[in-house]
Amino acid sequence: MRRDELGGGRKLAAFLPPLVYPRVMTDHAALVRRSLSGPPEFDRRVREQGEGLADALAAGAFDNDAATLGLELEVYAVDADDLSLAPIPEDVFEGPADKELGLHNAECNAAPSRFDEAGLAAQAEAVAADLTATRERAREHGLEIVLDAMPAVAPAEGTVAYLDDVEVRQGEGPAETATGPVVPGPDPDDPVLVARNMRRDPRYGALDNEAVRRAGGSIPFSVPGADLSFRTILFESLATSIQPHVQVPDVSAFPRYHDLATRTLGPLVALAANSPFLPGDCYDLDAAGLTPAELVTETHHELRIAAFEQSMNQACRKVRVPDDLAEPTDAVGHVVADDTYAPFLREWVEDVPADLDQVAEDGDAVAETADEPGATDGDASTDGGDANTNDDTRDPWEFDYKRGTFWRWVRGVPGGDAVAGACDEQSLRIEYRPLPTQPTVRDVVGLQALTAGLLHGLVAADHPVADLPWEAAEVSFYAAAEDGLDADLAWVDADGERTNDPEVIFGEVFEYARRGLDEQGVPAAARDRYLSPIEARWERGVTPSAWKKDRVRAHLDDGLDLEGALAAMQGEYVDLSRERETFVEWL
Repeated sequence: MRRDELGGGRKLAAFLPPLVYPRVMTDHAALVRRSLSGPPEFDRRVREQGEGLADALAAGAFDNDAATLGLELEVYAVDADDLSLAPIPEDVFEGPADKELGLHNAECNAAPSRFDEAGLAAQAEAVAADLTATRERAREHGLEIVLDAMPAVAPAEGTVAYLDDVEVRQGEGPAETATGPVVPGPDPDDPVLVARNMRRDPRYGALDNEAVRRAGGSIPFSVPGADLSFRTILFESLATSIQPHVQVPDVSAFPRYHDLATRTLGPLVALAANSPFLPGDCYDLDAAGLTPAELVTETHHELRIAAFEQSMNQACRKVRVPDDLAEPTDAVGHVVADDTYAPFLREWVEDVPADLDQVAEDGDAVAETADEPGATDGDASTDGGDANTNDDTRDPWEFDYKRGTFWRWVRGVPGGDAVAGACDEQSLRIEYRPLPTQPTVRDVVGLQALTAGLLHGLVAADHPVADLPWEAAEVSFYAAAEDGLDADLAWVDADGERTNDPEVIFGEVFEYARRGLDEQGVPAAARDRYLSPIEARWERGVTPSAWKKDRVRAHLDDGLDLEGALAAMQGEYVDLSRERETFVEWL
């Protein structure tokens, strides 16, 4: 989950953006109940702000001079001795890392830079520097920060015990440990759930309680070998991702970029796959009727797709492949029309609430630090009336918040940071969201370059893969999540012929990525530096997920049980990720 996802400028984990945390705020449970009440004012403001954004898009206010790139990178922490998943102490976040959904999660982001040779180098340098600084702080606590998409070793207390550690707050009574499923509600005496190993942010809490309420008290999670149930969405925090951002300077071309991004989901997920295993104690192979070796064969190459979709798609399908865009303004209209999920009003989380008397009625005010996830960059409304008095195109708080819950695997985002010589804060970007965290910084930036280069190359060539039916692109995406490079993918080649030939598909993926990078002034040597390590995965038929499967299979053959084989693989992965520059050097 990202902080740029719920209202504001950056992210609240795979969900929200980082707004500025409120200095004065009602207590956590009171704010969650407010959100669960579904205030109609939220939808009114979203509609009004969306209309302002759509008008500005149509008027050309979001056109810019040049393309830019940005990146979000999620990681997790393990005990340096036994590799068990571990919480990250607060002082680690005094460095460059941002907090994420789980106490074990962190995020290192690269601010946007111009999409050219120097900009790509700046992205790599920023990610490497932030990761190094975060690792140094974590090692002071005996922790290792891991570039990986899903841990294979459980927390010390066990995975289910850690993820499902939930307390209940009901009425004025003290918090109590939940002993069974609980259905949250908006009334003062209704229960509110608090996952103890989730970051204590009321917007996270609102999302969690909304999902659990829609699920009737317990959220099922099922993948090969494991049928589990949780009273919180926190199991989604097992999955970490990278999210390349590609700003499109010509807004009129945005629908083509967006829809082409959807057509590339299958091939890019197949190349990036890196999360085939849950922690070993999650599996019940007897119940599943599988042997450990059969599990290695049956498990999906990308479990994080299932984890995110199953955690949040409760009585809705918000996490999915996006619909195509007919007009640039659809990037706004689709957000406005989407299901409202755990709404928040700006004044609830501003430095000076709009109605302090109401705050006092809802719960005791508590002091909060100003550097936590959950604050906006805009000025607080202090007039006690309509908090939506600012220019809707500059500070659309409620729209941004709802856009943060628009969990499509590709999405358009209006607004962002200014980049000298390229764009101002009024820009429109693609967020490419299905890719798992990669083993090394060079692999991370290589996938970023592949994604951005491919989109620009396909648009520049007017490539006919845009004619691939949406339904075929969706099937191709889920096939890649399950089967990796062996998936039956769908494509339309440069001659306009429909094909599922992987030689043609991956040949064109790298050809047009190189063309796109060339269009952006990236010279051949730099293009090869970024793309060749990813291309080698295709040439050798091995992705990180395939490597993990091979290593677990080898350890099983050596006589280890499943948990032992997963732990042995994890140890090798952590060492190689730290010691080698690219994944292909492991092969």
